[in-house]
Amino acid sequence: MVSRIWTVGLNGIEGYKISCECDLSGGLPAFDIVGLPDAAVKESRERVRSAIKNCGFEFPMRRITVNLAPADTRKEGALYDLPILLSVLAASGQIDGDFSDCVFLGELALNGDLRGVNGALPCAIAAGRSGLSKIFVPADNAAEAALAKGPAVYGAATLAELVADIRREAALPQASAPTLTSEVCYPVDFSEVRGQENAKRAMEVAAAGGHNLLMNGPPGSGKSMLARRLPTILPEMTLEESLQATMLYSVAGLTDRSRPMITERPFRAPHHTSTAVSLIGGGRDLHPGEISLAHNGVLFLDEFPEFPRHTIDVLRQPLEDGCVTVSRATGTVTFPCRFMLVAAMNPCRCGWYGHPSGRCRCNQAQVEAYAGKISGPMLDRIDICTNVREVAFTDLSAQKPGESSAAIRARVNAAREIQRQRFAATGILCNAHMPAAAIEQHCVLGGDEQAMIRRAFDRFGMSARSYHKILKLSRTIADLAASVRITCAHIAEALQYRNAQ
Repeated sequence: MVSRIWTVGLNGIEGYKISCECDLSGGLPAFDIVGLPDAAVKESRERVRSAIKNCGFEFPMRRITVNLAPADTRKEGALYDLPILLSVLAASGQIDGDFSDCVFLGELALNGDLRGVNGALPCAIAAGRSGLSKIFVPADNAAEAALAKGPAVYGAATLAELVADIRREAALPQASAPTLTSEVCYPVDFSEVRGQENAKRAMEVAAAGGHNLLMNGPPGSGKSMLARRLPTILPEMTLEESLQATMLYSVAGLTDRSRPMITERPFRAPHHTSTAVSLIGGGRDLHPGEISLAHNGVLFLDEFPEFPRHTIDVLRQPLEDGCVTVSRATGTVTFPCRFMLVAAMNPCRCGWYGHPSGRCRCNQAQVEAYAGKISGPMLDRIDICTNVREVAFTDLSAQKPGESSAAIRARVNAAREIQRQRFAATGILCNAHMPAAAIEQHCVLGGDEQAMIRRAFDRFGMSARSYHKILKLSRTIADLAASVRITCAHIAEALQYRNAQ
């Protein structure tokens, strides 16, 4: 007898339907799984055998062949344990039901408990796209899978609960999706930052337009402190952005029962010893990297020149495209990675070049070599460069708090609302993502403004990319001022951020 149970496989964050077929035949007892299974799928034979026996079922002492179709795609992970077990029970006649519109996925414990798996949300989305109306998942994944708003989701904690539902002895409750909270409480706030008004203004402009930012300053001046407070002034995530982030975190195994949904903008801060693969993604199982986990959020690279130059330069194409395609021997996947890059660096290796105290002992060649670790093409992709000076004693000792994140975020939200209306139905989210055609349409300059930017273009030898970034920055600064036109004052501020390079 041949049975068939539907399940779902993952290719990156995209799911696809898989048919789990089981055939029982005569001959010496054996248990084979075919269809390009990886080691984790092959090991499911032992988990399935133990779970069947420990849950009171009879393990068939026959030749068992399980096929995961399509057979030409690699199957990875332990999420196939449950469909394999059910296909064996169905083929041996121990359970009976209509599984034609149902999807099953889950990892098995040896006693029959169901453990959570990675990628429940993209699996549920793929199931709905395939026209299947029900999906059965471990209880730990139920809330996350319900975010798909497609098939009905049922979560089971044990195999016994699931079989009772199949036999219509006790129905499993349908899971409901968690709600997206409109307000996120952050443990840090911009009011804690003393002084640094110029740097805070640069952060506000970056947040308002989604621009990349590089801060250069001596140790202890507050670069990391400012960067870690950037998410507190970014607009709240929309439902679509939250779902995109949740899919990536789910595939990476960073969601669980207590955190089924990503509701705050990601902030990723990898160490400077991180490899290029850990940043862009890949590895043996083609997992998303740090730039994808920072999708719709912030990627903070502290001690920027301490990263290997090759590691820094792999960010160049993802910064332009907003996605990264990773090709390895096991396959090719594409991950989204539309993030804000925030980097921090010291002016030299010791950190004190140009400081009034004169404590820097680096010679000019060492200073240039340190700054030269960041390539020109990489700097060309950074919209805002700002110098962060040491904090004055009067600012540090002042008892008056600085401007709060809520006040800054209100101005950022107002500017983002202007951009939302400007780019309605175009798929563009903010000024930093404008293509050339949109720049020509929304960044029209008058005669004086055109003359001003022409002089700057000739004087500083700008590239075409730099010219477009100046226009995007000017448009953001004008939006913060609620100005329809881009004026010379807006262009002057934008040039100030670019000239800091």
